[in-house]
Amino acid sequence: TAPSPSMAEWHAQLAKWTSADVILLGEQHDAAEHQYWEADTVRELAARKRLAAVVLEMADAGTQTTGLAPSATEAQVQEALRWNDKGWPWKHYGPAVMAAVQAGIPVLGGNLPRLHMAEAMKNQQLDQQLSAKAMQMQLDAIKVGHCDLLPESQLLPMARIQLAKDQSMARTIEAALKPGQTVLLLAGHGHVRRQLGVGNWLPAHLQLRLAIAQTEKVNPAIQGEADAFVVTPPVAYKDHCADLRKQWKR
Repeated sequence: TAPSPSMAEWHAQLAKWTSADVILLGEQHDAAEHQYWEADTVRELAARKRLAAVVLEMADAGTQTTGLAPSATEAQVQEALRWNDKGWPWKHYGPAVMAAVQAGIPVLGGNLPRLHMAEAMKNQQLDQQLSAKAMQMQLDAIKVGHCDLLPESQLLPMARIQLAKDQSMARTIEAALKPGQTVLLLAGHGHVRRQLGVGNWLPAHLQLRLAIAQTEKVNPAIQGEADAFVVTPPVAYKDHCADLRKQWKR
């Protein structure tokens, strides 16, 4: 896919963020242009010798490409990251991952492993991290994201999983920090939002920049949640809620 016209503006934006310790990129998972934008950003920062590491929501914390040669094959990289192609199609995310590997930059899984999710659902300490307003926004996002199908009693446990994922990504980012360089996170835009996301788990002294990609136009509800927005062409409408209802009936 060719870049949208705003890519030139995006490169200009990146050039202004040279002192950022961390840049968080938030995507919409079903928008191919957003994965193109992520791969493009990896290449751009790598070319400027700015990139310390790439952290992914799309792979579990503890997985990494460190130790692989820049000539590593896609199969070797997928194995190192224990890639789940069903959840995250490699054809969408492979270009960003391989751009980093080929530039000799470590790619690190940041997501909460499934094994820890049950424990996170019960962890009340997670509830203290956000302001009451932000926590309510997180609960609302879970409700809407699950098409109002979740019973009320499930909202808080599910919100805790989101919080634990953010905490896990933040820990991975922190461990990868390098003076004078930038750690780049690729994640769904809910994990990047200023009031709710990964940034709330990072030390306050870090220079943090947030960018969110949106299809068609910026959602007014998240207008203030990032330092920059990249708007890409609309994607074909898909009724995710209809699919989810079908699954839940089964």
